[in-house]
Amino acid sequence: MTMNKIFYILPILALLFCACQESDEAGEYDNWPSRNQHYVDSIAALADAGTDGWTKMIAFDLISTDERPDLNTNHYIYVKKLEAGTGDRKPEFNDSIRIHYLGRFIPTMSYPEGRVFGKSYTNSTPNEAIDVPALMAVNANVTGIATAVMNMVEGDKWKIVVPSYLGYGSAGYTSASVPGSTTLIFDVKLARIYKYKIDTDTTWH
Repeated sequence: MTMNKIFYILPILALLFCACQESDEAGEYDNWPSRNQHYVDSIAALADAGTDGWTKMIAFDLISTDERPDLNTNHYIYVKKLEAGTGDRKPEFNDSIRIHYLGRFIPTMSYPEGRVFGKSYTNSTPNEAIDVPALMAVNANVTGIATAVMNMVEGDKWKIVVPSYLGYGSAGYTSASVPGSTTLIFDVKLARIYKYKIDTDTTWH
């Protein structure tokens, strides 16, 4: 091979190398809406087949008409029941709750388990002796999580997959760095229920 040909090929190789690097760096959230929809579809298929412990649950009618893909269709969250609680009551929309939670995105190149965007405890799992479950109103949650916790009893631990329009929608949640059209994957343990206007002491003890 002549020197002229070598000098001609080297710049091409350099350009290809740079293009691959740029593609890898920029690819974390490429085609994000379609990738998230594909993930939800894969979980929906498992739930429909009764596979791997997944079931589907009709979402409560709390989402805006702007976010619904089809007003004439039921919309679902997907749950996997990890631990069964011993409680005998479920929270209602105006009640308050204490939960342990960990929220993730769908898996990506940099985060094969999904990037964690929020949690109620310090380490990878809650330490029941020192970690205090987060206190919140049921109706302060996104539709998908409100739907789930209103079907749980104290002590239940569920994995919950929330399609984006039942979560933070196309706008996302800037303060938690959640992009628009993000599927939310939560591990939630319902620790305590405080009935509206009845359980006024919400101190954790």
